[in-house]
Amino acid sequence: MKHVSIQNESPCECCGLIPLASGMKSSPRLVARSGAMKEGLRRASRFAASDAPVVVLGETGAGKEVLARVLHTNSARGGKSFVAINVAAIPAELLESELFGHGKGAFTGAGGVRRGLFEEADGGTLFLDEIAEMPLSMQVKLLRVLQDGEVRRVGENRPFSVDVRIVCATHRDLSALVGDGTFREDLYYRLKVLTLRVPPLRERTEDIMELASEFLRTSEDPVDGFTEAAKECLLKHRWPGNVRELHNAVRHGLALATSSKIDVCDLPDEVQNGTASLVHNAQESPELRSLKEVEMKHILYVLKACDGSQAQAADVLGIGRSTLWRKIKQYRESST
Repeated sequence: MKHVSIQNESPCECCGLIPLASGMKSSPRLVARSGAMKEGLRRASRFAASDAPVVVLGETGAGKEVLARVLHTNSARGGKSFVAINVAAIPAELLESELFGHGKGAFTGAGGVRRGLFEEADGGTLFLDEIAEMPLSMQVKLLRVLQDGEVRRVGENRPFSVDVRIVCATHRDLSALVGDGTFREDLYYRLKVLTLRVPPLRERTEDIMELASEFLRTSEDPVDGFTEAAKECLLKHRWPGNVRELHNAVRHGLALATSSKIDVCDLPDEVQNGTASLVHNAQESPELRSLKEVEMKHILYVLKACDGSQAQAADVLGIGRSTLWRKIKQYRESST
C-alpha cells in the first residue's frame, strides 16, 4: 500500500477534520461525499477535542473502526497509540489477560510479565470493537477501570494508573441488551457519553464510487478506473456487507481486470447479478428455485461478503450464530 502521511492531508471542508485513518492497511481515508457521512464527521469534529468515551454505531462492515481512527487522529492523542481489539474474537477466558495483562506465574504458561492492551494504549485510544459481545464478568472489570483509571494485571495485587480514551463500537442495540440483562446498565451509561453513527452504504450511495476509487488508488495495480457499465452495476448493488464488501469487490475486479479499467465481467457474480436481494422477478428468473435454495444462496453470498466470518454473517442476516451454523451444516449434508 502507498504510504500516507498526515502532514500531506488537507482538512475536510465540511468539518475541518483530517479524514485519515492512520495505521490501517487498507482504506486509510474516510470518504464523506454523502450528506449522512458529512453530518457524522461534523459531529465527530466536536468530539475530537474531548476525552469522553464514544460509542460508534453501525452495521457490520460499515466503517466503524475507520471513523474511530479518524477521531483519534484528530484528537490531542493523535501522536500516541491507537490500539484496537475485537472483543468477540477473543475467548472469554483470555480476554482479561489480553486487556489487562498478567503477572509472572499468573496461570500455567505465564512465564513472565505481559503488558495488556490498556498499557499499550496509555496516552492514546483503546478501541473496543463488538463491545456488546463482552461477557458480563468482564463488563464489571471494565467498569472499574473507567471509574478509577487503574488496571490490575491478572495475578498481581498492585493496580497502576493508565490514561486511555475508550472508543467502542457495536452493530447491536445496547439499550435493548440492557433491558435483556445481557449488558450492564451502569457500564452502558458510562460508555455512552458521546455517540456516532456510521450509516450503511445503501444510505450513502454518493460515497460508493469515491470509495471504490480510493481502493484503486491505494493498490499497486495499474488499473485506474471503472467502465461506465461497471459503475452502474456498483451503484445498483445493495451492499449488505457495506464498505468491506465493496472493498472485496474491487479486489476481485483488480484480480480479473485485463485492461486499465474494471469492467462488469470482472466484478463478483453477486454484484453483477444483484443477488443482494432475495426478491426476484419471476419473469426475469431463468429457473424456479425452492425457498431453501434461495435462502442458502443468499446465506453463502453474505458469508463471502463478510470474509467467511459466521459471526458477522449472522449479524447481517439477523439470525443467531447457532441457527446459521445449523443451516450451513444441513446444506453441506444435503450436498454430499
